[in-house]
Amino acid sequence: MTNPNLPPALYLPTSPVAPTTDGGTGANIELRHTPDGRVALVAFTSLEKLVECCGEHQPWLVLDTAHLPMLHQVNPYDVIVLDTELPVELRHTARV
Repeated sequence: MTNPNLPPALYLPTSPVAPTTDGGTGANIELRHTPDGRVALVAFTSLEKLVECCGEHQPWLVLDTAHLPMLHQVNPYDVIVLDTELPVELRHTARV
């Protein structure tokens, strides 16, 4: 069941894309830790918001929110944090 407070799709920061064994490419969702120790899925409601909050070099993917349960199975998280600015020291500084 999809959370009705979320948009139909979310933009998720990823690690730089790497080649996969089948010749394609894959990406790892970047999870973060909150000050109280929880694991957070950082998500953005638009590509513009992701670039504003993470910088222009941040790799990303777009995910239909209906797929969040599947993502949670592969990458467990405790909370979803929306449209939050990433500190400058944690931003990607160059395209990969």
